[in-house]
Amino acid sequence: MTWPSRICFSAALAAQAVAATVSGTVQLVDSRDANVRHKSDYSGVVAWMERVGAPQPAAGPRTVRIVQKSKRFIPHVTAIPVGTTVDFPNLDLIFHNAFSNFAGQPFDIGLYPPGTSQKVRFVREGVVRVFCNIHPTMSAVIVVAPTPYIAVSTKGGEISIPGVEPGEYLLRVFHERASEQTLRALERKVTVNGSPVTLPSITVSESGYIEAPHKNKYGKDYPPVIEDRAYPGRGL
Repeated sequence: MTWPSRICFSAALAAQAVAATVSGTVQLVDSRDANVRHKSDYSGVVAWMERVGAPQPAAGPRTVRIVQKSKRFIPHVTAIPVGTTVDFPNLDLIFHNAFSNFAGQPFDIGLYPPGTSQKVRFVREGVVRVFCNIHPTMSAVIVVAPTPYIAVSTKGGEISIPGVEPGEYLLRVFHERASEQTLRALERKVTVNGSPVTLPSITVSESGYIEAPHKNKYGKDYPPVIEDRAYPGRGL
């Protein structure tokens, strides 16, 4: 008898058929960032869909990478559902120490050499701002959402959230250079009924944003001169 397997297969196809893609575009305005003003770079805006009046859909275990290379975290903005593990490989020829003391999920993976990696599993939602304890110019943002329906805008401002099941949702938005008040005003209800959904254009204002220097993991200022620790036997 093959009926049970056929029934399961048909159910899986039906589930895929009713799931829809939610897409749209974002634009950044009132920005002082050169890439935004001169190159119309609208990347780094995070959008996610939270189910209203029902439990959030479960996200399966997954691992993503944030690479440390050329004294940068790549990508700068990462969006993940709760339960995701982030791998932090060090591809430089010097030591790094990724950490976060901010709201979200604080962590400190310690000093580790080139060619190695450390992993962190993020178990609660929130915005995690990541820095290196050695290099003050290194920074990254991890948005941990309670839903798997999450995406980061491209350079052209496109956002695409595939596989969204039918239901009522609250669309939420995050951008690191926007105020909480601005972001709350962008929230909106979205109904998904199995057909593709195109969102109205989302305009995110950076008005009033002031970049503030951050401290190291001990809450102290970084030294005026940064001395890189090269891995023994490997040059800079």
